[in-house]
Amino acid sequence: MNNLTKVFLFTIIFSFSSFFSHAETDNKNDKSGEVIVLTKADFLKKVYNFEKNQDEWVYEGDKPCIVDFYADWCGPCRQVSPILKQLAEQYKDQIIVYKINVDNEKELAMAFGIQSIPTFLFIPKNGQPQLAMGALPKETFEKQIKEFLLGEQE
Repeated sequence: MNNLTKVFLFTIIFSFSSFFSHAETDNKNDKSGEVIVLTKADFLKKVYNFEKNQDEWVYEGDKPCIVDFYADWCGPCRQVSPILKQLAEQYKDQIIVYKINVDNEKELAMAFGIQSIPTFLFIPKNGQPQLAMGALPKETFEKQIKEFLLGEQE
């Protein structure tokens, strides 16, 4: 088998494995305690319909949430990913954790002025959201969840 044929077969196998691993991730997205990957259509329904509500923030969800704007190639994004999974499980009855891939959802990234990743949008059930940039430690996430999203006082 020549090298071109090997490369072609590898590309096909890689494409199929990527497709099936992505499909498996999508099936998990409806479970509580999981990090949920959003498309623009999902974001408009579940978080904020900025096309309908251009003048004021109207949160569409029933629980506070964290939205992670990330990219697969981003090292700090990959560093924070396991922390977000832990937090989604730890606070599964209290908050929702969403992820938006800025490479796939450029319009959402532009709508929120995302210029560096990771960027996190902390959205309380009522009130205005807050942005935070950079790979945050778990303790910072927990503080934001408890104090800002859940309104707990220490």
